[in-house]
Amino acid sequence: MAKQARAEEMVEVAPQRVSTKVEKKEPAKPSWEVKDRIYFLKTKDNPLTLTIPGKHTKKHALLWFDPINKKQRELRYATNQDSPIADEQNGEVTMGHIIFKDGELRVPKEKKNLQQLLSLYHPLRDRIYYEFSATAVAITELDELEIEIDALNAARTIDIDHAEAILRVEKGSSVDTMASKEIKRDLLLFAKANPKMFLALIQDENVQLRNTAIKAQEAGVIILSQDQRTFTWGSNNRKLMNVPFDENPYSAFAAFLKTDEGVEIYKSIDKKLK
Repeated sequence: MAKQARAEEMVEVAPQRVSTKVEKKEPAKPSWEVKDRIYFLKTKDNPLTLTIPGKHTKKHALLWFDPINKKQRELRYATNQDSPIADEQNGEVTMGHIIFKDGELRVPKEKKNLQQLLSLYHPLRDRIYYEFSATAVAITELDELEIEIDALNAARTIDIDHAEAILRVEKGSSVDTMASKEIKRDLLLFAKANPKMFLALIQDENVQLRNTAIKAQEAGVIILSQDQRTFTWGSNNRKLMNVPFDENPYSAFAAFLKTDEGVEIYKSIDKKLK
């Protein structure tokens, strides 16, 4: 018995291999959020009612390309079915109508199949209608508020000459009679009302050059002909440039002032305006 016990003690056990292979888990498909949804038409003038296709016909193709199965699948809105995909529907179907009233369509959470058709599959999605998203609206409004803040901050720090040049785009020659405080006030109002345009104008170097041209013309330093086709010196009537056809004369003159010849003319105009 002792010999048998010693023999059993000497039995070697082969080392066990531990598997290091990690099984990959398929990502869980996102669940459909159960909630009421609202859809809006993208048209400016909304009709009283608008019906969009709710099933596939020869006249109105209602198909969805399935990227997994690599094939087109027919869609239809059946009120008594859970899926908007035709080949996933069983038995008799009761067809429903998809009608926007006064530019909107409210779909309660109970109509999941219609929501999925409109939100996921319908070919007219984001073409003639879109789904309302509070998050998307918040992002858009936040972007607009940040642009407005940037415009107002820029308007506060801009120098008076640049402010006059920008405001002239909005108010024209009436800027000439405004006091500096009025210019700054109206500039802030302009920045608040049209922040994107304002930010574009402060980065447009032609705005200041155009303003210089207008001030020079009003001061008689340069003269614009009655047909608005020729600029000349006010002192000797010597021609400075011809305005290209179908262009704003002051915009054309501003572009001319950036040329090699125009730079010298600008320096001369600037001296005469001071």
